[in-house]
Amino acid sequence: MTDDFDANFTDSTIKMLDTASPQSDSGTAKPTAMPSAGAIAPISREEACHQLLKTLRPGQDRMGEWQGGRLAVSAVPGAGKSTGMAAAAALAIANFHLNSRRQLIVVTFTRSAAASIKAKIRKNLQALSLSEGGFIVNTLHGLALNIALRHPDLSGLDLENSTLITPNKSHRLIRICVEQWIVENPRRYQILLEGNQFDGEETERMRRQSVLRTEILPQLASTVVHEAKSSGLSPEKLEEMSDNVFDDNYQILAVAAGLYKKYQSLLRSQNFIDYDEMILAAIRVLENPNALAMEQKQVFAVFEDEAQDSTPLQTKLLEILANDATNPHLPPNFIRVGDPNQAINSTFTPADPIYFRQFCEDCQVEGNLATMNQAGRSTQSIIDAANFVLEWVNNSKLTGKEKPFRNQSILAVCNDKTKADVNPAPEGRGLEICQPVDIYDSIRLIAERVLQLFADLKNDKSAAILVRENKQGRFVRDVLENPLKYNMKFDLSKYEIRVEDVSERERYSQVPSEILALLQFIDRPHSPDYLKAALKVLSDRELIPKQDYNALATQSEQFLYPGPLDPPQSERVRKCRYFCCNLLHAKLELPIYQLISFLALSLQYNQTELATADKLGERIFKQTAGNNSMSAILDALIEIVGSERFEPVEVPLESDNDREHPYVRKRQVTIITMHKAKGLDWDYVFLPFLQETTIPGGLRVFPQSRFLGDFTLAEVARAQIRASLHQQFPLPDIGTAWELAGYLKMSEEFRLLYVAMTRAKRLLWMAAEKKAPFSWNNLDNLQEQKASPVVLALKEKFAN
Repeated sequence: MTDDFDANFTDSTIKMLDTASPQSDSGTAKPTAMPSAGAIAPISREEACHQLLKTLRPGQDRMGEWQGGRLAVSAVPGAGKSTGMAAAAALAIANFHLNSRRQLIVVTFTRSAAASIKAKIRKNLQALSLSEGGFIVNTLHGLALNIALRHPDLSGLDLENSTLITPNKSHRLIRICVEQWIVENPRRYQILLEGNQFDGEETERMRRQSVLRTEILPQLASTVVHEAKSSGLSPEKLEEMSDNVFDDNYQILAVAAGLYKKYQSLLRSQNFIDYDEMILAAIRVLENPNALAMEQKQVFAVFEDEAQDSTPLQTKLLEILANDATNPHLPPNFIRVGDPNQAINSTFTPADPIYFRQFCEDCQVEGNLATMNQAGRSTQSIIDAANFVLEWVNNSKLTGKEKPFRNQSILAVCNDKTKADVNPAPEGRGLEICQPVDIYDSIRLIAERVLQLFADLKNDKSAAILVRENKQGRFVRDVLENPLKYNMKFDLSKYEIRVEDVSERERYSQVPSEILALLQFIDRPHSPDYLKAALKVLSDRELIPKQDYNALATQSEQFLYPGPLDPPQSERVRKCRYFCCNLLHAKLELPIYQLISFLALSLQYNQTELATADKLGERIFKQTAGNNSMSAILDALIEIVGSERFEPVEVPLESDNDREHPYVRKRQVTIITMHKAKGLDWDYVFLPFLQETTIPGGLRVFPQSRFLGDFTLAEVARAQIRASLHQQFPLPDIGTAWELAGYLKMSEEFRLLYVAMTRAKRLLWMAAEKKAPFSWNNLDNLQEQKASPVVLALKEKFAN
């Protein structure tokens, strides 16, 4: 489980890691009595607790009645997990007389979720006339860091002299690991270089070297480091596991173990820490008996939200804290709330829904499993569609032996509840499924439906278009905002309908890394790595044509300065060269302090991105005052990008209400990815681009990597590590591991669709276009595409 709370880690934000309620010295009642309304007399705390308990739905009430021990709560989307947890927290504080010396620990997934549940608990405590000292709310990494900081000698963390990093395949620490591993393991590197077959041709050798050094091995390192470390596996254990894999000439796990070992060594020598290191540091503290007793003495119980997204190491930390030091024979006071059917992070994080499912099964045997099946979010037709998807996918066997979903259907809220809890009425039939001619026709239909819905200016509902990737979102935004460009005649602004593209906000934080990539290229244009990184930035910004940049990077001089005897360059290559040469000319023609502004304009940044680039430039030149050399500027930028200490200029918000819900405003169409949409809901939800290649899709092997075989090292290693954690020995060979990785990917895509569908309250519109691009990098070539099989099944089941 990771959280956005920790994404911008600075000295000032250390103070924010602990999102606890204000502390008090006791959990006794406040001196002021509960306010009365008119002539109504105050009620006793016991009666107030009883009334709070009565507001809870089935499943929520099990949390409210909790008397200690383990409890698993499996909740469907929209069931009110946080509401139930907040009520249960207040009731536990009242029933067990908790205070600042013995507290309830509430762990949430994100900073925003922490703030939300904290406010709900406070409100309930006020209704019970209780002080706020009996609980603390944290993100998991915030909790771990607090423990580590209280015991620096045991944790080994020195934040004053350390830099927090989030290593991905592009991070310089990962790149250094790869280079050092190659130098120290020439034989294994040679085996990878030769791949399935190799004729020794020098150009092909250079191309393969580029792909291995800049793509394959960095991806393997970043994947395995996070996967193994979050699971508590050391490099030595990973090396040992490699002996349990047969028929693997590449020795993938051994290569991964070597990269992991290099990473750990560099992490220590350069005073870096990553988020997994925080969890490990906290666990090291709790391995000391005195520190363990001290920490457990302050904790009465742990309530965990979004438990399906926890990693084994994170769960271990919470279980340790939830144990009672004075009664170690008793089960931990540990409530875990989650929905394994909404586990959508397991293909890019070490989270795995199998662990929470197992926790639920164990608790069910003990009689300690609560299910929250009633959900008041969606209208009945949307609920029926979501339940159908769950059942159909589990019975389809498309994902091998493992079923993607836990058999738990959503139920509408019982009619005897208050009016506020009754499911909303549908818009039309509530569910609309179509197969437009192509992606352009799909956006036209969405625009027309939006105009129908918001034709009444008094309609203050919200809408969203959920996409699988940001490139799709940018296409949708471009069509909606520039209909004439695509020969369409709608006008959303005429009806005061605002379009908000969430991906635009995310792009602002990429400004420092993009500027760094271009400056490194300008400084050393013949470096294959720097040239390739610059080309990727330009490509992502859609400024140059897409193509295999490895071929250009390995022949950098020939690409940038072709001679009369060199083969003629294609039009696509020439466009890339012209752009790169313009950047190089700027270094010769402009003062060094103007380069950042020039690059920002060259990348065609919007106003907010330009403001962020200006802020970055000011920061850089203050930091390098007296030494405005290119090397000094690059060093400063590398530090900023590596330590994530630079926050972009924020998009101005129009009101305090916008600040609370920037993506769920009235009369707004929010364009957002399915992943980002989790935890949110809208009255009207549109799901375009539901082709078979997307849902369930599958793993891809890019052409430049196929010299190794029809698989990727990173996904094979991930599948083998997970097999070892599930005690599946002997470990799967390469072919079997790749097949298992594919099933894992498809399972998650089906769960992602389920999450997307359950964001809708009144209308769910779904489309599988007959023509769509094979890759969203190139929209010029639309191809016939099969609809997702689950969409076809839905259409047949719920035909008009």
